Amino acid sequence: MHYIGIDIGSTASKVSVFNGENLTFNFSMPTGWSSVDTSKKIKDKLEKNGIDITKARVVATGYGRISVPYAQKTVTEISCHGKGVYYLIGEDRTIIDIGGQDIKIITLKDGKVVDFLMNDKCSAGTGRFLELMANTLGISIDKMAEMAVKGKDIKITSMCTVFAESEVISLIGRGTKREDIARGVMNSIIGRIKTLLNKHGRSARIYLTGGLCELDSFIKMLSEELNEQVETHPFARYAGSIGGAIIAKNMED
Repeated sequence: MHYIGIDIGSTASKVSVFNGENLTFNFSMPTGWSSVDTSKKIKDKLEKNGIDITKARVVATGYGRISVPYAQKTVTEISCHGKGVYYLIGEDRTIIDIGGQDIKIITLKDGKVVDFLMNDKCSAGTGRFLELMANTLGISIDKMAEMAVKGKDIKITSMCTVFAESEVISLIGRGTKREDIARGVMNSIIGRIKTLLNKHGRSARIYLTGGLCELDSFIKMLSEELNEQVETHPFARYAGSIGGAIIAKNMED
């Protein structure tokens, strides 16, 4: 039997598929403006891969989890991320998840979520913030992270996304190098993460999930600021969908 986890985030949607005990494949796609349409596209892609949705167990999670009508169950992304990370490494961790519209700090103990803290009242430091700053600089998020490592540290003083964008535009107008602005943007995000982490506390080594976990330059900067080597995994961005699939696998008939 196939067990499927679908994590519909605000910017990207991730899908993980187990065939029995084995994780067989993951895939992702932009969520776009409609999570309902994204849900249909995911179903079409699964069926093209030979999966009969009517015979599979499906758990949906994330921002758009209620938009998956063929899911038998919906679960919060906090629980799914905890399950997914523990599956990937088999050890307790303090998880930093940088999503499209929030940052989450999650504590695992004995493989279970025991505490979490979320910053969801402001988009500063999230994927949306990064996307906006990169667009303002006319580069991709990946390129911005690479440039930041080479830049000199400048302060982006505003913690509000709208005001931070105005600040970046002013820096561009004054002829500030893009590398330096990129560094300031990344430091702003890392500062927000550090503040949230200090408020929550660390009980185990740090593990990064979310889209930024694939950016080596960002991980290097974050590790330096936290004075600890931040861990991740090639499938870490799929932690939520993997966790959803595991929950689907453990559902009773």
